[in-house]
Amino acid sequence: MGNLKPAWLEALYVQKFFTACSTHEHLKKNEKNICCLDCCISICPHCVHFHRLHRLLQVRRYVYHDVVRLEELERLIDCSNVQAYTINSAKVVFIKMRPQNRQLKGSGNFCTSCDRCLQEPFIHCSLGCKVDFVLKHYRDLTPFLRICNSLQLGPDFFIPNDNGDDDMTNETPHSTIMDYEDPMSSCSGSSSSETSA
Repeated sequence: MGNLKPAWLEALYVQKFFTACSTHEHLKKNEKNICCLDCCISICPHCVHFHRLHRLLQVRRYVYHDVVRLEELERLIDCSNVQAYTINSAKVVFIKMRPQNRQLKGSGNFCTSCDRCLQEPFIHCSLGCKVDFVLKHYRDLTPFLRICNSLQLGPDFFIPNDNGDDDMTNETPHSTIMDYEDPMSSCSGSSSSETSA
């Protein structure tokens, strides 16, 4: 396993979010803003019904970049030392490194991967920078992964009622995965790392 990223983490990096869902292109509110961690794809709110038993992570936008709520991401991976930002009274973390127009030399810390200026005590500007740092220095992401057999969308997430199945469409999707012990596919792993990455 070693320096491999779990499939769900790779999906967060490569899937396109905030684009129209081709399956539901004729419907309103069809922007893909959810990552199905079991299928490793981005989906729109209309697709949730078909993934309701899967682990689902809502992706948000902040200053034109994809972010995830820190509280939700912490259930999947150790996010210590990653700088979080507050939007709508919730802490969020950038998924990927953000481009910089110029190097700003200021006081405080700098990101271990991209040299972005950070507030103390943080040393990573995004989840991606932390993962790169861990793989480069420890060569093993496993101690930072957490067991996460279920992850559901928040109660405030609106699921459109458009497929005629009133009993299933507007229920909050519950996710349950059984018989998985592989951290690469089901977020399993130890969260008792003594390292400080």
